Amino acid sequence: MTKISARMRAGIIVAASVALIGFAALLPLLAIDIPGVFPGPSYTPGTLQVLAYAMLIAALALSYHLLFGLAGMLSFGHALFFAAGAYGLGVVLRNFAPEWLPPGGAFVAAILITIVFAIILSAFVGALSLRVTGISFAMVTLAFAQAGSVLVRRNPGKKTGGEEGLPLDVTRVPDALVGVLQTKNLYWLALAILVVVYLVTLWVEKSRAGHVVAAARENDLRVRVLGIRPYGVRLVIFAIAGVLAAIAGMGFLLLQSGVSPRVATPDFTLSLLVIVVLGGVGYRWGAVLGAIVYTLLDQRLTALAGSEAVASLPDILRIPLSQPLFILGTLFILVVLFLPGGIAGIPASVQAARRNQTVEEKELV
Repeated sequence: MTKISARMRAGIIVAASVALIGFAALLPLLAIDIPGVFPGPSYTPGTLQVLAYAMLIAALALSYHLLFGLAGMLSFGHALFFAAGAYGLGVVLRNFAPEWLPPGGAFVAAILITIVFAIILSAFVGALSLRVTGISFAMVTLAFAQAGSVLVRRNPGKKTGGEEGLPLDVTRVPDALVGVLQTKNLYWLALAILVVVYLVTLWVEKSRAGHVVAAARENDLRVRVLGIRPYGVRLVIFAIAGVLAAIAGMGFLLLQSGVSPRVATPDFTLSLLVIVVLGGVGYRWGAVLGAIVYTLLDQRLTALAGSEAVASLPDILRIPLSQPLFILGTLFILVVLFLPGGIAGIPASVQAARRNQTVEEKELV
């Protein structure tokens, strides 16, 4: 009976996931308007761009979930790989144009080159960073992120664009991915990236490597006693997470038609940490939910902060409410205090409370 129930539960989850993906795929063809959440109907370019951006951040948060949620590695430099994907694709598209390749072929080749670069970079950074653990690991990854941030800011012109950022060279990008009228296609591309990253994350978690790093997170010494070297497995997870982040970065470049140095800063990684904690550490869906909620709040709170309703409030309320980061920070503190399991952990918290209540009632009887 237990096996049948488990299979049925798995089937329901798969069916619900497929239905949700199908609904998301049809969203650009529908006219759904949620005031206060969407900037307009779901088929408009503005709404599609916000949703596509949220999905790319969700894919990035999933890659960070592999590091922090699965392997327990607190990295302050994960934004480096997101920036490597965005800047890498932008630089390759500008400087790699073999005459024997058609425009579409050059675009695919640029993507492949960027992925290879992301593999090498993540393996190199991971090989050095994983020599230490704990706060030392976090500081080493932070140092790499700072170096990457300086690199993109100090290379003006066609390299990285310096402080002004790097615009997308659209001459080597398919027409279906260029322009406001093609936002629908970019939305579907972002959805595809999110689905692929989620499936890879699921595969990694269910793999032997995923089980090893999860065990090493709980008790590193016990894993070593069993004859397994956690370093090599952690390096594989680190490299996979870096490549997935780079893929999300490439989608970001296409969606935004450029990239700015902000995505290479350690602050961007801290935002990922907030997203994962908000959604629920250790939950795959938590990373997705946290990213979507955080992105939509960030977008809409900016509009709220500049609204006339906030401007008409007394200074004691107007000043804090006019700062979106203050509101987001307050919400984050409330989640940490009252929902330690994050948004995805609410059902488990409710079930635990019900079990405790049942036990207390039985003890009283």
